[in-house]
Amino acid sequence: MLLPQFSDIEKAHNLIRSHIHQTPVLSSISIDSMVGGNLFFKCENFQKVGAFKFRGATNAVLSLTEEQALQGVATHSSGNHAAALALAAKNRGVRAYVVMPENAPEIKKKAVAGYGAVITFCTPTLEARETTLQQIVEKNGATIVHPYNNFQVISGQGTAAKELLEEIKSVDLVLCPVGGGGLLSGTALSVKAISPKTVVIGCEPAGADDAFRSFYGDHIYPSLQPKTIADGLLTSLGEMNYPIIKKNVDAIVTVSETAIVEAMRIIWERMKIIIEPSSAVPLAAILEKKVDVAQKRVGIIVSGGNVDLQNLPF
Repeated sequence: MLLPQFSDIEKAHNLIRSHIHQTPVLSSISIDSMVGGNLFFKCENFQKVGAFKFRGATNAVLSLTEEQALQGVATHSSGNHAAALALAAKNRGVRAYVVMPENAPEIKKKAVAGYGAVITFCTPTLEARETTLQQIVEKNGATIVHPYNNFQVISGQGTAAKELLEEIKSVDLVLCPVGGGGLLSGTALSVKAISPKTVVIGCEPAGADDAFRSFYGDHIYPSLQPKTIADGLLTSLGEMNYPIIKKNVDAIVTVSETAIVEAMRIIWERMKIIIEPSSAVPLAAILEKKVDVAQKRVGIIVSGGNVDLQNLPF
């Protein structure tokens, strides 16, 4: 299996740079004093479609041959990847086919439809999603763009950490949420290439700890019946993501639901920015002292800011 290298992330960055936002890196004196370190938040909640996913989706769409572009792209997703792929496809004039579970949040359905994707709804099981996607691909010849288990997607996601380390020098630690592993694998490749001594830590809800178990085990443990407010981190690690994470990530830690909600609230209150629960998991790891940040310079990838404002946890 061919895995992305840092050179692929550099290539991706050159390709997508003019299509994405170079998101700001923010800090908070009050949060720093609370945790005893210097935290630098790479705010992908300000990325197009409100999440880092737009980087990988854009790289995948722009990497299509002309022949592939004529057939369109397809994926199954209930959230940020669906919206990201729909917008990336629209920007290139490519048709996007998205399979969504019928119980996906209304706000996500509207976003994906608004970007012009052709949506097919299915029952909310992985089997139904994959079967429906396969039927669409067979009918239309579209290229499947997996949300995280995809060479071009991983390469695109790695550009967020690349930007962070180009802007903030001498970072001791980089913390990143982990679900399927697209963001963490890309982040780890960038960090170890640019700053080899910087420690990379994946952060995961205890109620969805499959990446933690897989990292410290010898194979991928599937995510079975995960229970967490961090709805972006429910998926199992991808086959392409796992070996990259095993080789380049230094540790994976897990955090409680209470800490996730507290961290989310602190960022909303102290930094005045909207982040989704998944984005709060790295700060939660610091609050629960799963990661020692005393006197350290810490980069945190804030994965996104797509929140259902009708259902806030506080």
